[in-house]
Amino acid sequence: MMNYVWVGMIVVSVVVGICRGDYSALAGSVMNGAAQAVELLVSVLGIICFWSGIMEIAKESGLNDKLAKIFSPVLRLLFRNIPRDSEAMKYMSLNISANLLGLGNAATPFGIAAMQELKKLSDKGETASDSMVLFVVMNTASLQLIPTTLAAYRSTYGSKSPFDILPAVWVTSTAALVVGLTVAKLLCLKGKNPVEKHKREGDFLWSS
Repeated sequence: MMNYVWVGMIVVSVVVGICRGDYSALAGSVMNGAAQAVELLVSVLGIICFWSGIMEIAKESGLNDKLAKIFSPVLRLLFRNIPRDSEAMKYMSLNISANLLGLGNAATPFGIAAMQELKKLSDKGETASDSMVLFVVMNTASLQLIPTTLAAYRSTYGSKSPFDILPAVWVTSTAALVVGLTVAKLLCLKGKNPVEKHKREGDFLWSS
């Protein structure tokens, strides 16, 4: 869906530029935008590579098992139907750890791996299970303690105190996580009621 959005924005921009006759402005925007994107990427590449490497070391050193134990009480409350010693729990723990450090790029591979493991445990075929939906919400809300990537962006654009946004990040990310998980849980419970009722009626018919 987002691909269509981006393509639509590009097409509209090009058409408007041609209709207005601003060929030089259009060409300049394309070149400047590309240059700024490369500069931004290079400026934050170091810190992203550093923390991504730290996460990879944590994975290879067995720290992921310890992280799984740390987050296990919370994850067991949210994902009651997932075995505590499953690979899904380990990858979800690594995903949460990366998000806590504000490393969305490092969290993405772990999130994908966690979704693959959750799919293996699901019996809904191509339909996302409640656990998969809940994990996507939790990953999207992305509770952050240290917004590393965001601070790198702020430093690149001249901020003298890139981490002075910490209180705002803590409040907003916590609120987003609480609201997201609450709504997801309520919708999951609401969606289960008709299914459970249908199963009960089916069991009654079969027993009759």
